[in-house]
Amino acid sequence: MEQVLGANGVLLALAGFVVLCGFLAVRIVPQSDKFVVERFGRLHSVLSPGINLVVPFLDRVAHRISILERQLPTAQQDAITTDNVLVKVETSVFYRITEPEKTVYRIRDVDAAIATTVAGIVRSEIGKMELDQVQSNRNELTANIRQQVRAMVDEWGIEVTRAEILDVNLDEATRAAMLQQLNAERARRAQVTEAEGRKRSVELAADGDLYAAEQQAKARRVLADAEAYATQTIAAAIKDNGIEAAQYQVALKQVEALAAVGQGAGKQTVIVPAQALDAFGDAFKMLMGRRP
Repeated sequence: MEQVLGANGVLLALAGFVVLCGFLAVRIVPQSDKFVVERFGRLHSVLSPGINLVVPFLDRVAHRISILERQLPTAQQDAITTDNVLVKVETSVFYRITEPEKTVYRIRDVDAAIATTVAGIVRSEIGKMELDQVQSNRNELTANIRQQVRAMVDEWGIEVTRAEILDVNLDEATRAAMLQQLNAERARRAQVTEAEGRKRSVELAADGDLYAAEQQAKARRVLADAEAYATQTIAAAIKDNGIEAAQYQVALKQVEALAAVGQGAGKQTVIVPAQALDAFGDAFKMLMGRRP
């Protein structure tokens, strides 16, 4: 009886040991973590999210590493541009651990290491640029910093997802000098704009005068052409009809002149010389004679 109880006890102990080994052999890793497994104090494997099997009593989970994206506290670092202007740069960095086996065995304080790396790269990049370039080329500067930080932390098993320059601050003396420069530049632009306006006004006035002169010249040319045509017509009539055509033209002008005198001021009484009356009579006869 005692032998049976002893055998049952051994079987129960063995079953308990098997259950314990099975429990210790199964490792369930959350989706946001990775487990670093050591065997006899050395790196053995990295467990991914899900169900994993290890060797009980030989393998142990030495590090539980979160692979979620992390943000470093916003940091400020001083930097000096090539034109000797002191600026304070605010930076923000986001990263995540992609290879825990490198992170846990190569770097102790990940946040401090990344912050120091970013500060050094920011100072180096800004030291290559003037203040105006820092202000105007911030996107290019940010891209260069992000690329260099990624290359530096890659050996630590870390991926820098974002590295941004939030602000570039200046000391009060530099701000005052830049404000004076800005006001002077605005005044200069206003003067240039006003001068260009006056110049444009003069140019437009000159263009208007030139256009008026051209139109007057065109009118004079048209009148001259008309007079020339009339002269040619009269000359042709004289050539064809002799002196009568000339007398007719003179008489017509005399009638027109008398009509104009009659339409002027004091038109109730018109004193006409005898010769003018004779000329008027001759013209009237010629006009009547030319009517069909």
